[in-house]
Amino acid sequence: MRLRAQFLLSAFAADQFPSLAKTGGAPEVAFLGRSNVGKSSLINALLGETQARVSSTPGRTRSINFFGLYEEAASGKVRAEPALVFADLPGYGYAKISKSISAEWPTFIDPYLVERPELALCCCLVDTNIPPQASDGQLIDFLREAGRDFVVVGTKSDRLSSNALGKSVAALKREHGVDAVLPCSAKLGKQDRGLKQLWERMLALQHAAPERD
Repeated sequence: MRLRAQFLLSAFAADQFPSLAKTGGAPEVAFLGRSNVGKSSLINALLGETQARVSSTPGRTRSINFFGLYEEAASGKVRAEPALVFADLPGYGYAKISKSISAEWPTFIDPYLVERPELALCCCLVDTNIPPQASDGQLIDFLREAGRDFVVVGTKSDRLSSNALGKSVAALKREHGVDAVLPCSAKLGKQDRGLKQLWERMLALQHAAPERD
């Protein structure tokens, strides 16, 4: 069994979020992070194909982009409803473009993160190549207050030596007050142990979700 990714829609307001008729109530995984953290590259590495657009100018994504992941049998038959849904959220913390996006959070992003019943996991992406960022800490605190399940993913881990990566992960855990940071490399793709562990975490959401007709 494999998962085939399909773009569902781009939502610019809460009333544009995908309906139950479109998703079947499948668990949703949100990807959040600073605009130059490598979010689109990570999503594409997870999917094994190009679905999320990698912009040459970070911070230009102004919508929540939803992708359905559909189970495909060996026969080639694809289920009508997705098994999982990925939600690619606008980045933050990059120059003037992202400041304007961040200003829209109370009316646009907050309803998704706080009220969306199907949201099962938030992937908070942090860059392992730079010191811990206050904006990342604010996001993590927000998710804690909202009672959301989240995992902190350290991107671009392939750029550091094992020793440097260990120190970076330790600093991120200490600064953000989390028990674990999962180092991942979009460049290594399917060979990356971190991506495999992240997939395991996400696939477990299917078993935790209520049975669908």
